[in-house]
Amino acid sequence: MKKTLHQASVTDLLAKNTTDHFEESPFPPLLTNKHYDASSVFTPENLLREARRQKGLASGQVPSICVLDPDGDLVDYLHATGRARRHPTWACYHTTLDTFVHEEIEYGIIGRVVGAPFAVLVAEELFACGCQLLISITSAGQIISMGRPPYVVLIEKALRDEGTSYHYEPPSPYSYLHPVLRDVICTAWDHTHGPLYAGASWTTDAPFRETEEMIAICRKQGILAVEMEAAALYALANAKQYEIVCFAHVTNQMGQTDGDFEKGEAQGAQTSLDIISQTTHHWRQ
Repeated sequence: MKKTLHQASVTDLLAKNTTDHFEESPFPPLLTNKHYDASSVFTPENLLREARRQKGLASGQVPSICVLDPDGDLVDYLHATGRARRHPTWACYHTTLDTFVHEEIEYGIIGRVVGAPFAVLVAEELFACGCQLLISITSAGQIISMGRPPYVVLIEKALRDEGTSYHYEPPSPYSYLHPVLRDVICTAWDHTHGPLYAGASWTTDAPFRETEEMIAICRKQGILAVEMEAAALYALANAKQYEIVCFAHVTNQMGQTDGDFEKGEAQGAQTSLDIISQTTHHWRQ
């Protein structure tokens, strides 16, 4: 007997739902017609090719380790201290890539890449230009207290309450950090400059729709923080076998108290440099 809508699993239904009449589908367009094994017609390589042509830029490679800095505080610090250099061949239409050297290792860094769609767009371009490891350090709101902010959480898994991840992987509650990367980072982390917690985050596209009801549900699920990029970045990593690590720098309680959003020394730049240094060291071993 043919399964009814209620008897069939959502995954099975989505896999079979390829109608070209969206009005006939019981699911929103976000969850249908994705064809996860199919290649995209529009690629970052082709976009960058045309951008280089228009801007008169030569082809070039980015550093093998790159950083996304959504708040831009580390980028600002590097410029203020004279350590940032403009990358000469970065052709992205939307961003500027700077490079800097820390502990004799060169990094690429892009600031103010906020939100899942933007982060994944830029990440795709970075990997198309030679990036091998991408580190994202995003400011995050506290869901379950691990102490007084600021502190750092290695995001092991991220609740997929955004749209971008569903273009890369079939529906599921979470996107995950690769377990090998998780173990490499956690087992050898030096907590001298501050503890590293590991746990789940809630990735949302709508920071001003963080309701008490949803926060309560996240707490019941053991979610530590809320941010805007990790679920999509991990979906990209898993779909394309890229190495991406996301950290939540928990800096606030969503503005519920005066004096919120403090990041520490140099607006958290020193903390970010320590995260980058340790992650790179453990990854390269």
